[in-house]
Amino acid sequence: MQHNLLDFYQAIEESSRKMLDAAKAEDWDAVVRCEGSCAVLIEQLRFHARTGELDAKSRREKSRIMLRILQNDAQIRYLVDPKLDHCVSFLKENRTLH
Repeated sequence: MQHNLLDFYQAIEESSRKMLDAAKAEDWDAVVRCEGSCAVLIEQLRFHARTGELDAKSRREKSRIMLRILQNDAQIRYLVDPKLDHCVSFLKENRTLH
């Protein structure tokens, strides 16, 4: 069971890396698809984590993976935030026009 749980963490990391690559390319449809994949993987991990455990070595690897996921997430947010600001401004402008 240990190997399977670590596989989920690795798959989430891979999906977050793909999401970052898509954000860098400003491929927002791909970002959304990868985000959906991450959500599914996280739910699967939650389900399997109820009955499985990681040994000490796997927990250390999990910590490294989680750190990389958080780093990817921070970079994605950095890339996405200016786009969100633009959308909010656009929506405010449209609201005042009507």
